[in-house]
Amino acid sequence: MSTICHSQTFSVHQAKVYTEDVIRKHSKTFYFATGLLPKDKRAAIRSLYAFCRTTDDLVDRDHATIADLENWQNLTNLTPDRQTNPVLYYWSKNRARYSVNRKFERELIDGVRKDLEKTRYQTWSDLRQYCYLVASTVGLLSMPIIGLADQTSFEQAAPYAITLGIALQMTNILRDISEDGERGRIYLPQEDLLRFGITNEDILNKVYDKRFMDLMKFQIQRARDLYRQALPGIRLLHPSVRLAVGASAILYRAILDEIEAVNYDVFKYRAHTSALKKIALLPQIILTVWCLPNP
Repeated sequence: MSTICHSQTFSVHQAKVYTEDVIRKHSKTFYFATGLLPKDKRAAIRSLYAFCRTTDDLVDRDHATIADLENWQNLTNLTPDRQTNPVLYYWSKNRARYSVNRKFERELIDGVRKDLEKTRYQTWSDLRQYCYLVASTVGLLSMPIIGLADQTSFEQAAPYAITLGIALQMTNILRDISEDGERGRIYLPQEDLLRFGITNEDILNKVYDKRFMDLMKFQIQRARDLYRQALPGIRLLHPSVRLAVGASAILYRAILDEIEAVNYDVFKYRAHTSALKKIALLPQIILTVWCLPNP
């Protein structure tokens, strides 16, 4: 990533270009899917993603501290004219434009904080709450930007956004088991490891055997169930954004297929959906989104 500016010597256009660069480097799937959004909404959603990505990166650095995150949170409170960081500058302008509820921004940072305080989750309920904080909040922050269908309230659409966020984060967790283990983090619930006879040391030592494969099958089914519950909620969104949101969800769900394709060996392979496959999936995505049942 480019070096962060330390004085506001950048224009709105330069800040926008910077955020686009963050997304291109860190999430090709999200960049591809948001390309299907109307221009103004695309720019604002990408500014949100760049904010989320940069926030998350803070705790993945060596020797990251709570003080670093608290300083970042204080910076997020500054008005656009006082921002010296291009990501925060562009995001703060967009959140003001779309009247985004900053409660969810604070919850997101609270979730990221957990990565500095906690490396294990005892139950699915514990992990689900973590997924809400770091991922469902992104969907809730997005909703004022992308817009809702006529006669649809935030309260009606929010449960679907929450479930989709949990599904997306579970997909991240399954894909990144090896990388997270190298940082000493094990997100999969301890109760599930126990159920399949797996220890924390097995995960940290990258033990790949039938027990691990069975654990992965169980978790993939859990994630797919979440996608199935969440996808009908796309019908509650403004028609102009349904394809983009559907593409993002379905392409991310396809990572689960890729994990299966490498026989669940996420210690050896980092599952991803290739650019060619994304394009090949587009007709199916369009049909799926078109035929979604009413929630």
